[in-house]
Amino acid sequence: MLVLMGVGMNMGLALVLTGAGMAWVLGFWDTQLLAQNLVAGVDSFPLLAVPFFILAGELMNSGGISRRIIDMAQAWVGHIRGGLGFVAIGAAVLMASMSGSALADTAALATILLPMMKKEGYPLATSAGLLASGGIIAPIIPPSMPFVIYGVTTNTSISALFLSGIVPGLFMGAGLLVTWKLVLGKVDLPAGEPLPMRERLRATGKAFWAMLMPIIIIGGMKTGVFTPTEAAVVAAFYALVVALFVHREMKWLEIGPVLVRAAKTTAIVMFLCAGAQVASYMITLADLPATLTGWLGPLVHSPRLLMTVMMIVLVLIGTALDLTPTILIFGPVMLPIAVKAGIDPVYFGLMFVLNGAIGLITPPVGTVLNVVAGVGRLPLHHVIKGVNPFLAVYVLILALFVAFPQLVIAPVAWMR
Repeated sequence: MLVLMGVGMNMGLALVLTGAGMAWVLGFWDTQLLAQNLVAGVDSFPLLAVPFFILAGELMNSGGISRRIIDMAQAWVGHIRGGLGFVAIGAAVLMASMSGSALADTAALATILLPMMKKEGYPLATSAGLLASGGIIAPIIPPSMPFVIYGVTTNTSISALFLSGIVPGLFMGAGLLVTWKLVLGKVDLPAGEPLPMRERLRATGKAFWAMLMPIIIIGGMKTGVFTPTEAAVVAAFYALVVALFVHREMKWLEIGPVLVRAAKTTAIVMFLCAGAQVASYMITLADLPATLTGWLGPLVHSPRLLMTVMMIVLVLIGTALDLTPTILIFGPVMLPIAVKAGIDPVYFGLMFVLNGAIGLITPPVGTVLNVVAGVGRLPLHHVIKGVNPFLAVYVLILALFVAFPQLVIAPVAWMR
């Protein structure tokens, strides 16, 4: 699979061919079996949340919702020394609570803020690294597409996974704030004049409908009004209504291109799900989970050590695979081992997705790094250099959650 991906083959197709190759070697070659698994990989009601969250993100960016969030953050903290970085972090956290897509949030942040940072004399590599790091908060704070995919793949409560991401997402935002402040310690950047309170309140008022969106989504799921899948539909419909009738920044004729972009992204994600189902089925037939359990068996009686080893393994995997295939292939394999060791499945799911999200800014794959480099027309190695301080902080946060699982488990128990 890695060889096929290395020569430039589509990741979903690489998964299908790898699964087909395993079927041939194992003596299970049957085109009907392969076709059935391809269909089974996408034939899931909860997975309907994926296209609707993708559509909600596209509507947010096209309908002015994302820009209003950034404008509000800039009105409150933009005058501080290094304020555009604080704006980026605040906007990243707020946008993460609406779209759940790292790529969509990163593209929106980089498109709007990177030219502004360049104009104001900010160190470009560090700024690009910050925007990439802020973008990967989206898979952690609900609503999160990776949590939907993980929940479907491993039969874990999606609502509980959503709740588990709130505190870690805030930790990530706080870690970026501290790191940005330290990184800019020796950089000479001017501080501006704070805006009058009237201007700040005006910017906040313009962002009111955007701020209402996560309250509706999370509140509706928490009170049982709708499921996570239905929440995705509500999010897309709400974003459409706001874009057309409240902000009026989207025309009826623009809906078609938005739907096309959402459909293209959905096709990519769903084909990954289909291909991973083929590979996962063959992995099960080959009894690889039992082999992995045998390797990790001596650690089952030491949950914290087992968790540490698993996170190290996932870090290595994350440098080679994107988040979605990592979830689809290794989630069902690793979760039973974690449960056998007494590790809470929701906590493990959060740690799994958090680790995979960090992989989005880890070379050589680093999908989010490529988005920022493409939007900012920067060499990829500059973005990699800029992201390193923030990557180090994320690894420290990951280690903190391994050492103190109650930081994740206790808030979920309280919110439920």
